[in-house]
Formats: sequence, structure tokens, C-alpha cells
Amino acid sequence: MINTINRQKEYFLSGETLPYAFRRKQLQTLQDAIKKYEHQITTALQADLGKSAFESYATEISIVKNEITHTLKRLKKWMKGRKVPPTISGFGGSAKVHFQPLGVVLIMAPWNYPFQLTLAPLTAALAAGNCVVLKPSRHSPNTARVLAQMINKYFDSQYISLFQGGRNINAELLKIPFDHIFFTGSAGVGKIVMEAAAKHLTPVTLELGGKCPCLVDKSADIEKTAKRIIWGKSVNSGQTCVAPDYVLVHNSVRPELIPAMKKAIKKFFGQSTIQSDDFGKIINEKAYDRLISLLQNEKIITGGYGDCARKKIELTLLDNPSLTSPVMKEEIFGPILPVIPYNNLSDAVKIIRSYEKPLALYLFTRDKKLANWVVNNLLYGGGCINDTVMHVANCHLPFGGVGASGIGAYHGERGFQTFSHGKSILKQTLAFDLPLRYAPYKNKLRLLKKIL
Repeated sequence: MINTINRQKEYFLSGETLPYAFRRKQLQTLQDAIKKYEHQITTALQADLGKSAFESYATEISIVKNEITHTLKRLKKWMKGRKVPPTISGFGGSAKVHFQPLGVVLIMAPWNYPFQLTLAPLTAALAAGNCVVLKPSRHSPNTARVLAQMINKYFDSQYISLFQGGRNINAELLKIPFDHIFFTGSAGVGKIVMEAAAKHLTPVTLELGGKCPCLVDKSADIEKTAKRIIWGKSVNSGQTCVAPDYVLVHNSVRPELIPAMKKAIKKFFGQSTIQSDDFGKIINEKAYDRLISLLQNEKIITGGYGDCARKKIELTLLDNPSLTSPVMKEEIFGPILPVIPYNNLSDAVKIIRSYEKPLALYLFTRDKKLANWVVNNLLYGGGCINDTVMHVANCHLPFGGVGASGIGAYHGERGFQTFSHGKSILKQTLAFDLPLRYAPYKNKLRLLKKIL
């Protein structure tokens, strides 16, 4: 491991990764590799998470392909940097921000979107001119193997290396002083990563999660609201960091929303989500047991049972669980959705603010004033108005959390900047020289105050 990473450091210092032509060629190679491995990727995602071919393409493969295409169209412009206006104190000169790659970076990916959340940050890191170490999750072994085959076939290990394994491999990697660590996963493991990075003063990007609320106002379009919430919760069987975690619904429309949500479930998946090929499975037995335990002593509206052998759980709606119950104390990360009524907006806001700042928030309303208030007054990573999850698929929108839901952001240009150092450069003219700044300063203060 250490020998491979040392070779990467030497390769980066050679300057080979810096030119635009090189970066473009590598992104095109990655694009071609994905196209050739698409069938193997789809098969692996089905084996690991029970994803249908449609869901695999929509939520994993297409997002990476779009990210690469978006980057290729704009990379030359991003690499030019950004000119900024000179100040009076720098009169005669020019100023710009020059973006420079960080060096050798580590990307630690999760199991829930093992393809997308490995290769989307990889795209940004390569565009920025870095060498990269990839560490996919051991909990999605089929996808990890396909990624290893693809990366090893198309890229030299001195440029991109990939290590498979569990906690021991993670621990060894975190002992190494990288130039940046990009981690996606739970807040608990995020703390471990940040602690390890601090020993080397390594900067980190942490993409975490939290309890993402849906806030349903009395003015909401109930039918569309129900469909979009159920869709957002059902994607990847709820194992999504931005999945709706609980629903706060105004009491006046609760009697309409619940039947509409039950109707949406049946329309999407038939009589049983467990029997549907369009509904994924839980990643492993440990996660399955944890989710089943959250259902104990709760009032179930629909669903509420699972198939341990197949690791599938019915999409389950819970009726007004206590805020102190286990299901409301932690991020659910599965196909369980508590529905909690409220009478006043202040009550709903109090519940939202009782948790750490969420990675996403979803507001359903026709009230523009309410929408503006929520955007301006509630702090969360990002989200949607009258939809769920879809903001993640927009390359022009930076994606990231705030507070306990994450540090830093990526996607599109923001991803390029995350894996770059924005170096400030002032170029001063030699045509003349202003004597004001030089000593002696006697009798110059009055003039200085007039200018600055």
C-alpha cells in the first residue's frame, strides 16, 4: 500500500497530471470505461442492493456520466481560474485566483450508492489534476470488485489506485498523510476520519447525513406530494442520505395525505413492496435487524414486516411516533417513514430544530412566503420545494451538508474547486512605482486616508 501511494506522490510531482490535455484524456477514458462496464456495474448493484436496471442507471450510472460530460464541457474554463478586480492599494496590477491540484487524495466511498459515490468525486479529483486513492465499501463487495477490475484495466496504479477491504485497510489508509480526504458515510465514521486527518492537518470533505424532514403545509398539492415523498423514500429502499426521514404534516391535510401515500405505494409496487422487483433490499442482516427493531411498539399505518431471507422490508408508514422513541432518535436509513401531525408552523420548526442540521429538507406548499421563510430561516444542506431528492442530480448545484450533516461540497465546478487550491496571485506592473507605500512615512498619513 505505502509503496503504491509513494509512487503516486512521485508521479504527481512529475507534473504529468497538470496539463488540460492530460486531464481531458483521463476523463474520456473513464467515460469509455463506464460504457464498456455498464452491464457488469448493473449486475453488481443488483447483487449488492437489489437495484433494478432502471434504478441503477437513473441513480448511479447516469449521474456519473452526466458529471463527466458536464466537466468535459467546462474544464478548460475552470482551469483558467478567475480574474478579480484589483484594489486601489494594488493600482497598476492585475489579480486572479489560480486553481492548482492538491496532490494525492483519498476518496472513501459508502455502500449505499457504491458506484456513484465513488466515481462522482473521482471525476472531480481527476478534473482538478490530482492522483487518487479509492477505497470502496466492503459492504458492497460485488460493486467494489467491478470497480477494481475497471480501474486496474484502464488506469495505471501510479495515477489511480484502489484498495479493497474492511476496517483494517481503512485504518492503514488513514495513517498516511494525504493531501485531502473525501469521505461519504455515517457521522460516526466521519468523526474517526476527521480525527485521523487532524494528526496530519489533512483537509477533509465529509458527506454525512441526518434526519431529513418533509414539511407538508396545508396548501400542498396532496396527490403530487404523496407520490414524490413515497418515491424519494423508496429509492434504494430508503438507504439514501437525502431520503425523507420523517414527515411533518399539517393536521388539516393529514386525513388526505395518508390515504394518498398508501395509494402511491400500491400504484408503484403493487400489493407488496417485498414482492416487487422495483424495490431494493437492505444491504445486510445487521442493517435489516436494526430496522426491524425500530418498528417495535410503534403504530403502523401500512407495511410493518419483512422477509429476513431476502433482506427486504415493506415500505412502512408509522403513525405519530413519540419523539423519544428509537425511530425518532437516529437516522432511519431504510424504508420506514414516520408521519407526525402539527398544528402550528412553530411546532414543526421546533421539531426540526431539535435535531442536528439535516443534509436535506423538503417543503411542500403553494405558499411563496412560507417557502421563502423556510429557505431563509432553517439551516440545512440543500433540498427541494415540492419535490424530494432531485436536487442531487443537478450538476450546477453544489451538494453538501452543514454542521453535523457534513463539511464541504462537490458536484460540477464546486467539485473541481474542492480538489483544488485556489491560489491568489497579484501581478504588479513595472511601468511605474508609487512611492507612497515606502518609508519614510512622515506627512503621508493624510494622503493615505484619502486614498484608502
